[in-house]
Amino acid sequence: MTTAVFIDGAAGTTGLEIAARLAGRSEFALITLADDRRKDPAARAEALNDADVVILCLPDDAAREAVLLITNDRTRVIDASTAHRVAPGWTYGFPEVVGHDAVANARRISNPGCYPTGFIALMAPLVRAGLLPVAWPYTCHAVSGYSGGGKALIERFAAETDIAWRGYGLQFGHKHVPEMQAYAHLAIAPLFAPAVVAAYRGMVVEVPLPLSIIPGSPDPAVLRQALAAFYDGSPVVSVAMAAPATGEILLRENAPAWDGLRLHVIASEDGAQARLVAELDNLGKGASGAAVQSLNLISGLPETAGLVI
Repeated sequence: MTTAVFIDGAAGTTGLEIAARLAGRSEFALITLADDRRKDPAARAEALNDADVVILCLPDDAAREAVLLITNDRTRVIDASTAHRVAPGWTYGFPEVVGHDAVANARRISNPGCYPTGFIALMAPLVRAGLLPVAWPYTCHAVSGYSGGGKALIERFAAETDIAWRGYGLQFGHKHVPEMQAYAHLAIAPLFAPAVVAAYRGMVVEVPLPLSIIPGSPDPAVLRQALAAFYDGSPVVSVAMAAPATGEILLRENAPAWDGLRLHVIASEDGAQARLVAELDNLGKGASGAAVQSLNLISGLPETAGLVI
């Protein structure tokens, strides 16, 4: 049985990457609109209601509007915007964390943010297990390729060729923080320090841990084993069982697309400090790859079909 899929916002970076992952797959038939009809409300409403699954790659307000245009109880939605990530009635599209069955059976799925994917993947299992405290002032440092900012930021990096690092979110209150706090089960919102670097894609998310002063003084080896056990058998998420031999983790300027997620627990020799680190592609598991993984699950297909792992 072929599933009809409409990507609303297909001309954007995330939409284009989703379409590329679905290209040539006979399980899906894409509903497309000509350029002159993409912003026609009537044409969009028709496509939204004709689809079995709609994937929204839109700004938040437009995503909310699109959901309201769906008037049937059959069409399922995967929303790649921030609009519904902590909204009641929506399932967070992170099957490794919320459960594969929860995603497979959901009618409304909110795609996780790219930075939150790394942060939650590291933190949620350890907080759930009681290895890290719920009430602690965690910090999250992260860098991403500039494609995560969409066409506007891509154009800025193309025009401003002397920019190597762009720190932002300096006003605090970043839109990713609510989902980071909610799905990592934290009593205190993390201090989030994001930045963009002169690489098209790729992302490193880090949570530094002063283990010697954290209640219980968690053992880094125990943290690593807990993450490995939590993600055991996952075809998408892997846990490194030793620190990088080179002592480095790199983002490459022209890295290929990748839909996996690699986690590290890197500790000092005395175990007093550790750095939780996640590596992912901001356009892969951080956006388009995650949407396709959810699409596979709700379609009853292997979760990695069409993905680059």
